[in-house]
Amino acid sequence: MLDTVFKKVIDSEEELRLLLGTPSRTAANKIIHKLDHHCREFIGQSPILFLSTADSAGRCDTSPRGDAPGFVHILDDHTFVIPERPGNKRMDSLLNILSNPHVGLLFAIPGLEETLRINGHARIIRDSKILEQMAAYGKNPILGIAVEVDECYIHCAKAFKRSKLWDQSHWLDKQDLPKPAQILADHVNLPGLDSEKIENALLESYEKRLY
Repeated sequence: MLDTVFKKVIDSEEELRLLLGTPSRTAANKIIHKLDHHCREFIGQSPILFLSTADSAGRCDTSPRGDAPGFVHILDDHTFVIPERPGNKRMDSLLNILSNPHVGLLFAIPGLEETLRINGHARIIRDSKILEQMAAYGKNPILGIAVEVDECYIHCAKAFKRSKLWDQSHWLDKQDLPKPAQILADHVNLPGLDSEKIENALLESYEKRLY
């Protein structure tokens, strides 16, 4: 489809390198293969991560995971566990991991424009002694996503600087934001399910089923 829409498509690394060049020595050498004290501190202060997965056919998905800073449990220099809190039961990330263990993660800290990227392999675990260490509000997660680190590195701040993500003076007024309930109502398109009912259901879920 894309080849019929666009006339100039890059289809080789050679052409890409001619246009964009090669990484600097710093960029090329910044990758490490374990969680050093810098990575541990970053993960410990991060309240949000974005988890990228793909199924065996290469169909991709990215999903956020968030909680109080320190919600990710680090086991050792090569392994950490993300608690699986209640969601909408689609389980896109989990189903992908079952067929393809390769994962990519981006950790962010509010106010900090650099992010931490980690690539590795994941498994879904039920080890109770580990999961109980990630309890929140008296509830243990039923499952965890265990990640074995292949590589990790700091990602530069350019995207956050361009977007001014953490600069509240550039945030939209609340009334100008997209309306998630209306979007869901239009996309789901079921009889009798309007934006008001969806908004009430979302509020109930946020208030009663976060953990």
